Amino acid sequence: INQVINIVLLRQPTDNYMTKDIMHERLLPASPNWYCSRCSDTNDQGILGFGAKNIIYLIDVTATSSTVVGELVGHRERVSGFSFCQHPGQSHICASSSDDGTVKFWDTNEKVLLKEHKVHQNTITALHWSPEEKNLVVSADEKGILVCHWYNTGESQSFFPEPRNIFCLSCSPHNWHYIAYFHENILPVGWKPSFCAVTEGTEKGCYLASGSKDQTIRIWSMLKGKGVMTMKLPFLKRRGIGVDPAVKERLWLSVHWPKGKPTQVVSSCFGGELILWDLTKGGKQKWCLLGTSSEGQNHSRIVFNMSSVCVLDNRELLISTSMDRQIKCWDLLSLDCCWTLPTLGGFVYALTFSPVGTGCLALGVGDSMVRVWSTLSMQNKYDTKTFWQGIKSKVTALSWHPTKEGSLAFGTDDGKVGIYDVFSNKPPHVSSTYHRKTVYTLAWGPPVPPLSFGGAGDRPSYSLYSCAGEGLILQHDPWKLTGEATDIDRLIKDTNSIKHKLSPHTDLSWKPDGKFLAIGNEDGSIEVYQAPNLKLLCTIQQHHKIINVLRWHHDHGSQPELQYLLASGSSNAVVYVHDIRTVIESPPVCPIVMTEAYRSLAGHTAKITSLAWSPHHDGRLVTVCYDGTAQVWDVQKEEALCNYRGHRGRLLCVQWSPVDPDLVWTGADDFTVHEWAVSKQKFSKPPKGRKHRAWLWNISEFESKKNVDQKLKVKAKKKKKGTTGNVGLKVEEGLPLNGTEDRRGVSLAPGDGPSDNEDDDDIEEGNKTNSVSSVTGSTLDISSLLLHCLSQFKLSLKKRKPRSMMPLSTSMDHRPREDLQQDCLKLATVRHSDGLGDHIQLGLFADRDALYKMFHEEEQAHVESGHYESVMYLRMWKGDIAGALQVATEKGELSDHLLSVAPMAGYQVWLRTVEAYVKQLCLQEQFLKAASHLLSINHIYEAIDLLKSHQLYREAIALAKARLQQDDPVLKELYTTWAAVLEKDGHLSTAAKCYLAVDSGFDAVKVIAKKNDPVSLKTAASLAKITGESDLSHSLYLRCAKDLASSQDWLGAQQLLSAQESLLVHQLHFCTIELLTVSLMGTVVNWSCTSCHPWSASCKNQDSFLVTLRDVWEREFGLSSSDQEKLKALYQQLKALDSPQTAPNVPVKQLLSHLSLDVTLSTVSWLLGDWGSALEELLHGVARASTAGHFSLMSQTCKLLFPQGDESNMLEPLDGNALAAAQSLEAFVCYQDLYHTWWNCSTKATAGAQANLTNGLHSPSENRNKSTSHASDTSEGDADTRLSVSTCQLLLSEPHATCQATQKAITEIQERLASMVHQHSQTQEAETISCEEQTEKTSSAEGSTPTGSQEACSHSRPCQSKRLSYLKHLLSFCPKYPYPDVLEGCLVLLYLSKSSALVPDHLQEEAMALLRKFGTTSSLCKASKRFLS
Repeated sequence: INQVINIVLLRQPTDNYMTKDIMHERLLPASPNWYCSRCSDTNDQGILGFGAKNIIYLIDVTATSSTVVGELVGHRERVSGFSFCQHPGQSHICASSSDDGTVKFWDTNEKVLLKEHKVHQNTITALHWSPEEKNLVVSADEKGILVCHWYNTGESQSFFPEPRNIFCLSCSPHNWHYIAYFHENILPVGWKPSFCAVTEGTEKGCYLASGSKDQTIRIWSMLKGKGVMTMKLPFLKRRGIGVDPAVKERLWLSVHWPKGKPTQVVSSCFGGELILWDLTKGGKQKWCLLGTSSEGQNHSRIVFNMSSVCVLDNRELLISTSMDRQIKCWDLLSLDCCWTLPTLGGFVYALTFSPVGTGCLALGVGDSMVRVWSTLSMQNKYDTKTFWQGIKSKVTALSWHPTKEGSLAFGTDDGKVGIYDVFSNKPPHVSSTYHRKTVYTLAWGPPVPPLSFGGAGDRPSYSLYSCAGEGLILQHDPWKLTGEATDIDRLIKDTNSIKHKLSPHTDLSWKPDGKFLAIGNEDGSIEVYQAPNLKLLCTIQQHHKIINVLRWHHDHGSQPELQYLLASGSSNAVVYVHDIRTVIESPPVCPIVMTEAYRSLAGHTAKITSLAWSPHHDGRLVTVCYDGTAQVWDVQKEEALCNYRGHRGRLLCVQWSPVDPDLVWTGADDFTVHEWAVSKQKFSKPPKGRKHRAWLWNISEFESKKNVDQKLKVKAKKKKKGTTGNVGLKVEEGLPLNGTEDRRGVSLAPGDGPSDNEDDDDIEEGNKTNSVSSVTGSTLDISSLLLHCLSQFKLSLKKRKPRSMMPLSTSMDHRPREDLQQDCLKLATVRHSDGLGDHIQLGLFADRDALYKMFHEEEQAHVESGHYESVMYLRMWKGDIAGALQVATEKGELSDHLLSVAPMAGYQVWLRTVEAYVKQLCLQEQFLKAASHLLSINHIYEAIDLLKSHQLYREAIALAKARLQQDDPVLKELYTTWAAVLEKDGHLSTAAKCYLAVDSGFDAVKVIAKKNDPVSLKTAASLAKITGESDLSHSLYLRCAKDLASSQDWLGAQQLLSAQESLLVHQLHFCTIELLTVSLMGTVVNWSCTSCHPWSASCKNQDSFLVTLRDVWEREFGLSSSDQEKLKALYQQLKALDSPQTAPNVPVKQLLSHLSLDVTLSTVSWLLGDWGSALEELLHGVARASTAGHFSLMSQTCKLLFPQGDESNMLEPLDGNALAAAQSLEAFVCYQDLYHTWWNCSTKATAGAQANLTNGLHSPSENRNKSTSHASDTSEGDADTRLSVSTCQLLLSEPHATCQATQKAITEIQERLASMVHQHSQTQEAETISCEEQTEKTSSAEGSTPTGSQEACSHSRPCQSKRLSYLKHLLSFCPKYPYPDVLEGCLVLLYLSKSSALVPDHLQEEAMALLRKFGTTSSLCKASKRFLS
């Protein structure tokens, strides 16, 4: 059947097929997939590719080492096949198949996906690229369908030879028409590489080698169509006597025919050994074992795949992958192992370097093994040692002993804690005290009571502390692990007199000096204790989620104060660093609470899992996170230094190299460990958003889902009669892959090999169970599954014979017949006499007294056996209900049934029983039921207190409201207490409801406003208005309006302000800001408004800004000049608003807000008829823009306020102060007009001079702003170049020049005095400055004196102070209003005179006179040199 399919050519990598740059130095990859016939292959370039989970790893193979050079990522499920194209020029192309039903083609040089096809509709089980035809790729699936795909054309052909699972296939290297495929128990096959005879007596032709579970290897002849040779696997000691049929299903035998050895075949054995068969020999000489030169070279578990490659020196190497999670390279000439690459079969939960053995790295992995890696080994860079004995679950925590070399503590997922001696092959010492949940943290620290008691020789120098998922920290004695571990919570409670239940602990960290212990809790708090009695010093309340990791800074840095830093990471994305120095150096009497962090490191986007301080730097930290990256921080600067993104999963652990300050080690849930250099990373910060995390996790999450579904299917399948079983296992067992091998595997007897178990709950392997069932057309038989489940359920419901209530008398009835007959005689005698004596078994047949005596004996037997329920029944049968209740109370066996019969014994007995039952229920944590029983005896307040004490506030309030009066103080206390808890946990809305329920509106408003976003502030302001908190409502409305205004939402801001009449003054202010913003848009304002009013759009068409503003106020707010009283009140409110002094480089938005306040004040003064005050406020606004160095804003403001320039009627002369203010304002208008005239008249020849002048007079920000203003002004058209003599005359004001020179002199003297005081405080010596330097520095100030003489003076502080007083006295006679820089105006006039004839000669002379008199600073001298020389 020819089936043409569409081929998708991916020219560039996409999100689903991402390639990865080599960002690591060394890498331990994931384990190759198990039970695949061809999941690894090599090419002629020495590249080994193998499938691990859903990723293909590429390894550069040499005779001495191996290096991970890349990954191919794109499959959604487990990789089931991999094969290189073996043709010259195309050997970098490879093909892979997956359980997702796709076959993909890759370029291993570029590491990109080239093509893919999806012809298969079922799980693909085998794949091979034809060694004869370079374009032919053959694949097969579990339904028996073969697909031949042509790489060059994209065409495919499907064949269906028979409906049976094809487990392995191989294309002939001699004739591309031939394909060998096998079912069931035939394991991987290999073609003879050359067309020749196998032995001297055989014919030339094509030969095929195959291995089988019957422990034989067969050679097949294509010419004869039958087998020509059979070889039986030799008996090896490790294999044992025989193979158990129960585990025979999981055997595997691999066969490989090396390319350069046509008469030799390599095969594996069931114990992991490799054998080289010489087909030309017979008997025992026919085979030889690989790796016999030294112990430990062979694999320890079955081998799945083998491939060979020739390296540069023509040596042929054999690569093998095994269930023992090792990839080995063999020299086929010497038959020795060249190198071993360890791989990982689970999440990497823990990394830790030995503090004694330098470079010794321990790895805790989810495949139930501990690996110790000698990272500094020169001979083998992957020198590892594996420990598995005594471990039956995931290794989640590790910790080296601080001083004892080779002592390694481990913790596991099943709560076990033990200690390994890595220099010994002995099993570990395991603590007899188990945790109930996963062990998260192990730490060595000084012993605390009771282990700290006794003499120095009677106690260990270090104790082992373990923290697990149930929230307990146990102290283990490393000398006596068989003894019971102690819970340190008891010591904490006794030392600190704590009565309440402690929060569950989640992590701990000892300070390196062993004097202080930090403990992280489930509620996000961190507690610091002082050893050895664990006195609580402080509690850190910074995190709001569970603490995942704590680490103290090392104490050997160059900055001793950093040793008090404690870094913490929790389930939120921020890392906090706390400074505990004050608490440690001066321990407080009572514990203190710290709520502020020393540093906050924000950048990660998921929960923090681990962190580590650099031992080589001060304040350098590396953190790892669920966002899949590792981040290096400079803590003191709060700066992100580099970000590592090499992993393809969530990072779980991190360690800094102890020898190289540039190397960091990380482990993740992608089954890999990476060693990477900080200096080689191209990213500095973690990626933002959820897209990166989604890409990291989509594959693993998809695999987990598919794994669960597949395991259910495999468990439900049944074998049918007349058909063979699954290849490699029973159908009911499921086929484990890449790390799910049971310890019951045949390769090892119990206790002889490592365990490969992984928990099914986590589905860590990511490799779907290989459904290679050979049952024809097998489907999930739902009916048989339901019948099986029903039968099991019925078996579980079979009635068990109840335990006898009278076991003593019953046992007496099972004595010998003679004794039973004697009982009959005794009973007959008793019926006619008194007393039974010791024959209590006859009490059932005698009188009541005898029965009671028998009951008494039976009760004693039940008590000794612990069957207290039987005792209670016997007493109740006697009518002793009080006695039965007493026994149940003492033994904690009270029940609802016993409570129901308690009234029969009297009211007091029933009352005591209920109280005892309540205590029992509290111990069983059934608090709701206990409270209900308290209500039955009318203990309402006790029931409420019980619910409250166990954080059941909602139920406690419901009960109180139902049973108590509305004004009962208990109800108010419940609401306030619950509100405080809710507020602490971040449930602000519910907390506000609690406060409202007790009529505490102020507290409710404060809680709602805590979120501090516009929606919350608006809600809080409305709530305050409803509850009568007018002042609070006023402030909240204003805060919310300011937030909206900062985001340029003017409609929303005005809408909020209109809700309060008292906010009218802010409405006017915001109206002014909006009008100014819209008017200056395109010149000064370079941002857009989110929303604005329609009336703001027409302001650009008006002649005067003040007139427009007045009209808008009158139209929108009903404010006119006739409302004098209202205007006066508004004026006073505006004056009360904060208007800070302007500093240089103020942000434009902030400057615009302050300037708008001045304009608003001016408009109100104008409406009040006080034009003088209006001019003063306008002058303040214009001067504010000039002081901030924003010439563009000053210029545009002048144009808006005075569109006619200095000819405006608004600048008419007035009397008194108003006249001076008007002149100053007119000077500013003339100042900006002068600059515009100069810029419009300047020529290219004077452009350089203009730049020099501007650079000499203005700050960089002023130059930039003026240049921008010039560009915007000149683009509108040619400016008016007329220059008024009166305008220039106004700028050349000698009084203002004197004032400005005096101010500069005062500033210089004040700076000099401050410097002298600072110098005196440091050196305690009075230093003087030469008179020449003093003369040079004060020359500008001296120029302002009438004489202008420059005399040398002393530089002592008294002289300087006297000089300062004199200058301040002179300053009191100077004009008080701000004024443009006079000397700057002189220079502009002089430069203008060079390019234009607009400046009269007498003005030039006057300008030069002012420059000679006051221009004594270096910048002014330089700028005026060409005019004065």
